Amino acid sequence: MKIVARNKKAFHDYDILERLEAGVVLTGDEVKSLRAGRASLIGSFATVKRGELFLTNCTINLYTHAYDKKDEYTATRSRKLLLHKRELNKLVGDVSQKGITIVPLKIYFNKKNIAKVELGICKHKKAAGKKQALKERDLKRQTARELKDVYKYK
Repeated sequence: MKIVARNKKAFHDYDILERLEAGVVLTGDEVKSLRAGRASLIGSFATVKRGELFLTNCTINLYTHAYDKKDEYTATRSRKLLLHKRELNKLVGDVSQKGITIVPLKIYFNKKNIAKVELGICKHKKAAGKKQALKERDLKRQTARELKDVYKYK
């Protein structure tokens, strides 16, 4: 599995309740650009329109050797996500709850070299929750350092 892009900010801003894998409808040039690692998930999210799921604000830059697509190409266009009907209905039910958002966590190529998006069903963290998570992470890091020093000199 080759990871192309990660959304690190999503782990800081949201509590991830559940993860889900979805396919993406891309053009050939976008796939080539993804293979080159020219994608960003910052500020992107997924929305349900007319019974279909779309990835919005995901930036996939123009492939450098693309043939004459420079005029009409937009890097942040909406891209359709492919899910089973049952999964889509579950997502629609989850999103209808207050404060639930669908956020892409990473874009990757699976073992069959097909581009996939890992989606997270998320709830936005409050400022106090973010501070608490930072404190816990710092404590964990500090204890790991202390344990490393204790076992280092024996």
